[in-house]
Amino acid sequence: MRKIEDEIQSRRFHNERHKATINVVFTSNWIADILEKRAAAYSITLQQFNILRILRGQYPAPVTNCLLRERMIDKTPDVSRIVDRLVSKGLVSKAQCSTDRRAVDVLITSEGLEVLIGLEERMLMMDVLAENITEAECEVLNGLLDKLRGHVPVSNDTA
Repeated sequence: MRKIEDEIQSRRFHNERHKATINVVFTSNWIADILEKRAAAYSITLQQFNILRILRGQYPAPVTNCLLRERMIDKTPDVSRIVDRLVSKGLVSKAQCSTDRRAVDVLITSEGLEVLIGLEERMLMMDVLAENITEAECEVLNGLLDKLRGHVPVSNDTA
């Protein structure tokens, strides 16, 4: 991969913060593109993969669309439509919630679990990460990205 200046064919940035913003957005889209292609090999989208992972994490308990929306990485209002597509593929099932008649319970099927087993290793992007940055660099990157979103790390120093 080339530097951000080469990727977007521009050398004009207001400052390093502007460049960092463009770089984060570009890299996010670059990663999403890789993941979308990998998910497409199993005839699902990245959002559908995310929902399957959430459902597996709650399995065998069913989940409501509201909980799915809260936990999704990509906050979309179209959870119902995504779930309906997964139902049509046989990867999840829906039933009326027994405790709230207005809600729908969503449950991953055995077919959905099989898709996750086949796909999950590739979705971790270990191949891309290991090829391009070290484990220590990943730790630094994680800290910087958390800090960017406003997380202030708690110091372990007691002195």
